[in-house]
Amino acid sequence: MTEQQVLDFAQTFMAAIQAGDPDTVRDCYAPDAKIWHNHDNKEQTVEQNLKSLAWFMRKLPHRRYEVLRREALKDGFVQQHVLSATLPDGTEWKMPACVIVRMAHGKIVRLDEYLDSAHAAALQVLGR
Repeated sequence: MTEQQVLDFAQTFMAAIQAGDPDTVRDCYAPDAKIWHNHDNKEQTVEQNLKSLAWFMRKLPHRRYEVLRREALKDGFVQQHVLSATLPDGTEWKMPACVIVRMAHGKIVRLDEYLDSAHAAALQVLGR
């Protein structure tokens, strides 16, 4: 993929997450992709990740991603962003994050997500 194709892919992927479009998100992943988060040091499968995203979309329907930096890599992209949302009690919430995405054949094969655990902990009150 060219640098522009990678950046376009990244835009499509993030737009699908923002829009709550699980079919497009799934299509961005290779079937055996692994998704890792620093806050729990666990890897997820695509299906586990989509389940987490569905919960997130239900609990925080009004969310916004502000991309601070996105750069194409030879095998994927890196992105720094701030996720903002309105919590159910009306509180405005923000969480800085960074993702390192590795791609092969136009699909995500690995996504490593780094979140500020203190900000992520605020979501525990939302329950399952």
